[in-house]
Amino acid sequence: MRRITGKTKDETLIELQGPRESQITDESSGNGVNSLSETTPLPGHAETDKLHSNKDTVFFRDGVRRIDFVLSYVDDKDGEKKQERRREFEANLEKAGLELETEDKSDSKDQKTYFLKIHAPWDVLATYADVLKIKVPFKESDIPQGAPLEWLSHPFRLPGHITHPQKDYFTYPFDKGKTDFFLINDKDTFFPPSTRNRIVFYILARCPYYKEGRTDKEKTGIKRLLSNGTYTAAFPLHDCRYWKKARNAKCESERFNLYEHWARFLCFYKEQPLNLIRKYYGEKIGIYFAWLGFYTEMLFFAAVMGLICFTYGVLSYDDNISSKEICNATIGGTIVMCPLCDKKCPFWRLNSTCLSSWQSHLFDNEGTVFFAIFMGIWVTLFLEFWKRRQARLEYEWDLVDFEEEQQQLQIRPEFEIRCTNRRLNKITQEMEPYLPITSKCARYSLSAATVLFWISLIVACIIGVIAYRLAVYAAFASIIKDPLRKIQVVGRFITPQLATSVTASCINFVIIMILNFFYEKVAVWITDMEIPKTHLEYENRLTMKIFLFQFVNYYSSCFYVAFFKGKFVGYPGKYSYMFGQLSKLRNEECDPGGCLIELTTQLVIVMAGKQLWGNIQEALLPLMRNWWNSRRGRHNPENHYSRWEQDHVLLNFSQLGLFYEYLEMVVQFGFITLFVASFPLAPLLALFNNILEIRVDAWKFTTQFRRPVASKARNIGAWHEILNAVAILSVVTNAFIMAFTSDMIPRMVYLYAYSPDGSMNGYIDKSLSIYNITQIPKINMPEDRWFDNSTGTCRYRDYRYPPGHKREYTHTMHFWHILAAKMAFIIIMEHVVFVVKFFVAWMIPDVPSDVKARIKRERYLIQEYLHNYEVEQLKLQLSASFITEPLSEMSLSMDKHEVLSECL
Repeated sequence: MRRITGKTKDETLIELQGPRESQITDESSGNGVNSLSETTPLPGHAETDKLHSNKDTVFFRDGVRRIDFVLSYVDDKDGEKKQERRREFEANLEKAGLELETEDKSDSKDQKTYFLKIHAPWDVLATYADVLKIKVPFKESDIPQGAPLEWLSHPFRLPGHITHPQKDYFTYPFDKGKTDFFLINDKDTFFPPSTRNRIVFYILARCPYYKEGRTDKEKTGIKRLLSNGTYTAAFPLHDCRYWKKARNAKCESERFNLYEHWARFLCFYKEQPLNLIRKYYGEKIGIYFAWLGFYTEMLFFAAVMGLICFTYGVLSYDDNISSKEICNATIGGTIVMCPLCDKKCPFWRLNSTCLSSWQSHLFDNEGTVFFAIFMGIWVTLFLEFWKRRQARLEYEWDLVDFEEEQQQLQIRPEFEIRCTNRRLNKITQEMEPYLPITSKCARYSLSAATVLFWISLIVACIIGVIAYRLAVYAAFASIIKDPLRKIQVVGRFITPQLATSVTASCINFVIIMILNFFYEKVAVWITDMEIPKTHLEYENRLTMKIFLFQFVNYYSSCFYVAFFKGKFVGYPGKYSYMFGQLSKLRNEECDPGGCLIELTTQLVIVMAGKQLWGNIQEALLPLMRNWWNSRRGRHNPENHYSRWEQDHVLLNFSQLGLFYEYLEMVVQFGFITLFVASFPLAPLLALFNNILEIRVDAWKFTTQFRRPVASKARNIGAWHEILNAVAILSVVTNAFIMAFTSDMIPRMVYLYAYSPDGSMNGYIDKSLSIYNITQIPKINMPEDRWFDNSTGTCRYRDYRYPPGHKREYTHTMHFWHILAAKMAFIIIMEHVVFVVKFFVAWMIPDVPSDVKARIKRERYLIQEYLHNYEVEQLKLQLSASFITEPLSEMSLSMDKHEVLSECL
């Protein structure tokens, strides 16, 4: 018989008393082989022969024991050394109570791969469920279910025979010593497959592969065996093929249901089967899809409001007096503008920017201010309502009392191996590895220097793109000698400004993708170099590094266009240069319609390009890799291969798989919040992308990846704090965009303070200053000195006194009024939005009241039922002692009398 005792919460010592009767070990091959696999099938199973002939099953050869995990390996030139490791590892797995069964390479289609199937019997599952504090039902819930307006969502719900709604139960952490306290109807199905594979992986990750009596603690865990090539893969099995239900009635066919009713794009309007996702993949993946679905739902409201704002811009198209003046031949056609660059750029007429001024009005109008304020409040509502949704999921998925301390106490194997120093843990009173402070400081310093170097590299690339913009604009300007001519491209006309903005944005996007490829590898390297102690610490550090890099990489070009372009230009005769006057690269000027349309172009290209490239990567790359893996050695239809072979050729879902999914969405979140004032349709683009993203991710999980090991998570982790930081920053950036990038404030100041008739008539003339052409230095004068101007002056965008004034070319009071209005607008908008944000956050509780009541009710009932259970158990023990050892009333001790009276 087997005895399993636990020393601590995170370390279980398993001993065997006597030889195992059900298993033998093949010492010659180093494989643990179950004796039942080599004998006749168990009696009473009529379908055993059928199961033998068809390997598309998730059970051992006996058709009874479920395969909870599969390890694969091949023989190679280092076979003896690896065989010794496998022999010791598998022997230790058997000592831990796991049951093994091996598929010989001759039975595999490639004739090279061995498959080791692992089954966890009830005793092992019960022991480690106790260790891991897995919650299981002990009583059916008596709290009413259902929402008052549930019928409204009925058209979007999946049918009951797909979701398999189950009764709600009160749950409590499993205790092996109180099995009769829990509702155990069938031990084979009491723990779902996701829980079973989680328990088995817990054992695999801590099982040593050294001989008994040795202390080579670094020789521990399946991860090291995978890294050194002893095993080629380790994975739990999918329950069936995704396009066909399992033949065995015992198998749930949940993968098939997920594919048919979740992963297919035609189900985009249906709700996600979150409970089924959680049951099949675990809480960590379930919480990701819950967050992604909730984020997409909230995007719908932002998209509708952005579409309304854009529609307002279209409907007010004919009321745009400023654009009419620019396009008017008698107004804009007679205004000669100063050159936008030295030598190559000619004088040009204002009406040449007619098209861009109309385009700018679509996004730069009165509705944009309202939309910027709305998005500041929307972000708060999104985060607050997500907290409530998350709290409800925590209760429904038994995560209320789940603490990440379990993950925090689980030391990474890499930390144990690389840290040779030991010290006493004051909590556990055990010796544990630690990293000396000197080594830690050195590693952190090198890590910080590396991060700063790569951020500096991004800034250098952005400067290079800016230099390209300046150079290419001069090149386009030299081609267009006549300012009324344009370049014809594919039947459409574009201006040099538009050509410069589009090509620079495309180049910037390519640079972003290249830098991302390299930095992801660098970030993993420097995080490994820091040697984080736990997996949770490792993920948080890697998250902060990569997001910081992505933030600078994706948003720096938008920050340049929004807050720097056109702000440090100077004026004719005293222009500012990027690298000094010798560089001949004069700082860029904004279009007369403002820089907002260029920011819109930059945002659309980078955001849309990233989403398109991301979807191509997520859909095509896994498909191509799996096709390449499956084509080798396969000449038969798919149903001729065993379930473990079908899963073996799929891609492995790494521990950081969800990390990149979150990162993609958080970067998108930054685009639709930080710069949404420049492009109100950004939430609409994000909504369309996310509808596709959910189904693409679902398709990947169900068809292209092996089944990941189930793991718990009660929230989205460090990403929530990142979203909070982006939300706060978005209020500031949108306020500055409306003040300094948009032309809204100058128009308002003119309308209410300088307009002679209370309208926008004359605004264009008032917003352009005058410069005497004869005063333009030779270095700034165009090579082609064409200008049709009887006054001998040119105009430029600024508020300065004209030539001949006693304060010639200095800023007018109009400039200072506008600056004061901009600062006032920033202060007012930020304070209004922040006050509303904090008020909304205060008004909306993080946990719904009904969830609070359910949690309190459940805790109360747990205490009550535990108390009653202990009393009943004590009664039974005392009754048994009276029967087996009859004692007279006088011989009973006072202690027993007191205990019995208390119980009764």
